[in-house]
Amino acid sequence: MKPASRNPDYKYRVEVCFQPGQYPLYSQDMGIVVVIDILRATSAMVTAFEHGAEKIIPVGTIEEARQYIGRSGYIAAAERDGEVVEGFPFGNSPIAFAQADIEGKTIVMTTTNGTRAINLAQGAKQLVIGSFLNMTALSNWLITQNENVLLLCSGWKDKFNLEDSVFAGAVMDKLLESGKFGLEEDSSIAAKYLFMAARDNFMSILKAAPRRRRIEKLKLNEDVKYCLTPDQSSIIPILREGVLVPMEVEVPKD
Repeated sequence: MKPASRNPDYKYRVEVCFQPGQYPLYSQDMGIVVVIDILRATSAMVTAFEHGAEKIIPVGTIEEARQYIGRSGYIAAAERDGEVVEGFPFGNSPIAFAQADIEGKTIVMTTTNGTRAINLAQGAKQLVIGSFLNMTALSNWLITQNENVLLLCSGWKDKFNLEDSVFAGAVMDKLLESGKFGLEEDSSIAAKYLFMAARDNFMSILKAAPRRRRIEKLKLNEDVKYCLTPDQSSIIPILREGVLVPMEVEVPKD
């Protein structure tokens, strides 16, 4: 098995924080924070921009999002426990955004985990959004940046989850291969090995997960398959003055 960090003379660190509650322990000296909520907030955000949304405003509460219901130019989206909050037209389904007319609209979104992590880390020097959908574009862009990188997993109600952690390991693997980055935290090594175990079949991530039953009960299988399919977009959402906007980068062709 290859060592976790192959370059002892790295210039920058890439680390993984598995839970938002541990963010203060990892945030020091981190120039770029990548917020990850694979199922489904960050996947929905990338998809919304891919289909023409102009801005996304992440808010912490349902009450904040509710103020935008029916307002011209805005789409209010709220999710709790995997379901659309009553009275809202959208939750955090990427497929729902892909099928809707959102061209030029501003989405105001609150979710169980993802928007909480964004608001927690909004003071970072740079905050960007990661998902399997934009994995290669994100990884390539991060490699060009001269900053330490923290991969912040949104988890599930401040608990560890598999899909965020595997994705963090996938991005970490690409950054380590560049020779520009190294790591120092045990959590980062664990994320890399989780990715190595799941890299041949990302759908296998959830096969052994107890919450698979909840996903099936809520009929989210189509969303899950979509969210675990890499490289459907080259857009990287970036937070600017509390608002997410799209940053599009070129993905090199093989």
